[in-house]
Amino acid sequence: MAKQYLNLFTQRNSIILLVLGFASGLPLALTSGTLQAWMTVENIDLKTIGFFSLVGQAYVFKFLWSPFMDRYTPPLFGRRRGWLLISQILLVVAIVSMGFMNPTQHLWWLAALAVLVAFCSASQDIVFDAYKTDLLPANERGSGAAISVLGYRLAMLVSGGLALWLADRYLGWQHTYWLMAALMLFGIVATLMAPEPDDSIPAPRTMEQAVVAPLRDFFGRNNAWLILLLIVMYKMGDAFAGSLSTTFLIRGVGFDAGEVGLVNKTLGLFATIVGALLGGVLMQRLSLFQALMLFGILQAVSNIGYWLLAITDKNILSMGSAIFLENLCGGMGTAAFVALLMTLCNKSFSATQFALLSALSAVGRVYVGPIAGWFVELHGWPLFYLFSIVAALPGLLLLLICRQTLEYTQRTDDFMPRTLFNGTYRWALRLLGVGCSLLGLWLILLIFNALGLSQWPDIATVFLRSGALLSLVGIIMGSLLDYLALRRTPLT
Repeated sequence: MAKQYLNLFTQRNSIILLVLGFASGLPLALTSGTLQAWMTVENIDLKTIGFFSLVGQAYVFKFLWSPFMDRYTPPLFGRRRGWLLISQILLVVAIVSMGFMNPTQHLWWLAALAVLVAFCSASQDIVFDAYKTDLLPANERGSGAAISVLGYRLAMLVSGGLALWLADRYLGWQHTYWLMAALMLFGIVATLMAPEPDDSIPAPRTMEQAVVAPLRDFFGRNNAWLILLLIVMYKMGDAFAGSLSTTFLIRGVGFDAGEVGLVNKTLGLFATIVGALLGGVLMQRLSLFQALMLFGILQAVSNIGYWLLAITDKNILSMGSAIFLENLCGGMGTAAFVALLMTLCNKSFSATQFALLSALSAVGRVYVGPIAGWFVELHGWPLFYLFSIVAALPGLLLLLICRQTLEYTQRTDDFMPRTLFNGTYRWALRLLGVGCSLLGLWLILLIFNALGLSQWPDIATVFLRSGALLSLVGIIMGSLLDYLALRRTPLT
């Protein structure tokens, strides 16, 4: 097994993907946890620290400017490496500039630089995801995903826990930020040495095409709606289990915050890295469907560790075992899931499609929190963690339904076009479009009401209910049509 682990790093482009994954993960903590710690040490008030958490919205909405990076090619180094280099250089300049600031004296300059760092970091993520999608053939996507996840996780450790320790003991905050900027230079070197993906694949000719064509391409495929549901549901059980895990360990079991933080930061991170690497090794022998099914089952079963914690006495070894098992299986599932997203992207506009699909995959992780809290209050922790296992089953069922489509795509590196029910599909897409537009209006009106610019809560409620209903009807209609088309369309 050790030899197979080593083989991951001797494959073509592995070191490049490792370093670029590291560069992709490094800026994240510098605008979140590490920056919050710096501001806390400088006695900035909690309200302001909370406000600074908004700078991370760039990672949520990065799909909005991803078409720009698909459409235009910088004058040097090609469409993917060119944008990587631009975003990395801007990151170095912005992080160095943050090191010249002091939260007590230059608070709003620091805020502006944090927004710039988050924007450039999200842009780097867009291009790096597109780069590995375009570069890797189908048989290398599993190992490539594992290597990039490893680099990303190591970077989060460096810019998170290690940066806090260095700032507190040796360097101070400003010099620590300068050190992080220096580490970003390794990403620039990797970009300069990296091969540019095949440039024979045409880029969109206009911005309109860059925005519309990725959606038209995806929804023109056989089984597209069921694939979207699979992306949302595949890690739903994992999202449920993780949504309240820290609260459970502290309030539900009785561990103190220091114990939970130490085990999560060390054993949990180590298990995630091992899981990603183990997933990469296994995916060299398994098909994409087999890997997704095996790792999905392991993700579901691993939640039983938290259930055992909920019904047994407090024990630090039990907590460590539960955290290790959950993160190990979660890391394997993440490697397979990233490979799935790469497989689903058309290389002509992989930046836009990967950004959209990854944003969609975060829906479960973002919105299960309120449901999870409500469930625990009604039914308690043991039943909650048993339910988290059940919550993983719809994703596995959807994976079974989509098996033929995924195997066809992996085998041919192409997508099977839809040939049935085209008129009805258009109605499903229109319903989804109108529903999403109403939800967007609801969000805008919600912000206006919160800022006191308007006072129309009843209209906001109408937008929310109508948008949610129309979107749900469109998704159900499209999914049913997909299922019927799948039964009537032989795949070769």
